[in-house]
Amino acid sequence: MNATRKSAPAGGATAAVEVTDELLPGDLLPDDLLEVGHVLDAWGTHGWIKVAPDAAEPAGLLKAGRWWLRPPPGRAGAQARCCARRLARRHGQSVVALLEGVADRTQAESLKGWSVHLRREDFPAPAQDEFYWADLIGCEVFGRDGAALGQVVGLLDSGAQSVLRLRRPPQTQEGTREQAAARAERLIPFVDAYIVEVDIAARRIVADWQADYD
Repeated sequence: MNATRKSAPAGGATAAVEVTDELLPGDLLPDDLLEVGHVLDAWGTHGWIKVAPDAAEPAGLLKAGRWWLRPPPGRAGAQARCCARRLARRHGQSVVALLEGVADRTQAESLKGWSVHLRREDFPAPAQDEFYWADLIGCEVFGRDGAALGQVVGLLDSGAQSVLRLRRPPQTQEGTREQAAARAERLIPFVDAYIVEVDIAARRIVADWQADYD
């Protein structure tokens, strides 16, 4: 995560929230859910769970009042559930949390392997010049000269900075299968040196990058 151009993979103070717990079939889940981590195991004996966050800064997990849990593939009869987050705090590289409806260690252990999701609307507002990865994915990227460079399909975290992964325009993917595969993806560091403008509302990014750069 760069100090000026920042991107948060999605993910504070701990707070109690209104009690709710609801089991939901998949077709009733909100459309804007984003995966932010997964349950590693139970933590302690009173229903706490230990979560591996997808982000180095798991602000969403710590602040969102509702967590949406989905069972791992193949878990027969298990349904997604929406739980109120009662308490959550950092624990080393993990987050430990107490959710409404999870009262003891046995119940917490039953959630091992479940994925944790948040609604996009429940994410805390990003800081100035900071962007969530989820908001960058799908944006079209153009050079200063207006040349189409590709669409953001993902990001990489190199530790020092984030890197945009672009799917190049189809016309740049011609040639043999091997050549097309090599040209299919373009990487651009998400830092001030290369990123000129980010317009999330317009789904558009302008980069100081030439279309013929590798």
